[in-house]
Amino acid sequence: MAAEQQRLSPAERGNLVAYLDGELPENETRAISTKLTQSSTARREMEILEKTWALLDHLPQTKASEHLTERTLTQVQNISEAEDQRAHSALSSLRKLLSVVVAIALCGGFFVAGSVIAQHLIPNPTSRLARDLSIAEHLDEYRAVGSFEFLKQLENSPRFLKETDPTTNSSRP
Repeated sequence: MAAEQQRLSPAERGNLVAYLDGELPENETRAISTKLTQSSTARREMEILEKTWALLDHLPQTKASEHLTERTLTQVQNISEAEDQRAHSALSSLRKLLSVVVAIALCGGFFVAGSVIAQHLIPNPTSRLARDLSIAEHLDEYRAVGSFEFLKQLENSPRFLKETDPTTNSSRP
C-alpha cells in the first residue's frame, strides 16, 4: 500500500484526540505527524474527527438538576464519613490490641522477675535437707540422746577414752 493511502492504526486512532489536544508524548506526536503529512487518508480521518468534535459543540447541553448535584454531594460526604469512621474504629482497635500486648508483656515481665526473686531470696527447703542429710538420717538417734551433757559424759567415760595409733599418729575410739 502506498504511503499516500496509508490509514491510521487503531492505536494511533485512539491517540488522535490526545494528539489534537497536545497531550501525547513527543515520540508518539512525531509518529502521528509524520503519518499525517505522508498520507491523505490519515489526514481525512483527522479532519472527520475534528468536524465531529465541532458538531458536538453545537448540540444542546443539558444541565444537571440541583437535586442530582445535592444527592451526589451527599453520597460523597457519606462515603467520606464512612471511611473516617472505619479509620477511627481501626485506630481504636489497634490501640486496644496494643494495650493488651503491653499488659501481657508487663505480666510476663513481672512473672519472670518474681520467679528470679523467689529463686534467689527464698531459701529452698530441699537444698537444706540435702545439705543436712546425715543429720536427718540419724535424727531418731540424736533425739534419744537428749542433750549435749550426756554426750560430754560419754566422752569422758573410760569406755570412750581415746587411744592413739602409733602407726598413724591419730586417735581412735
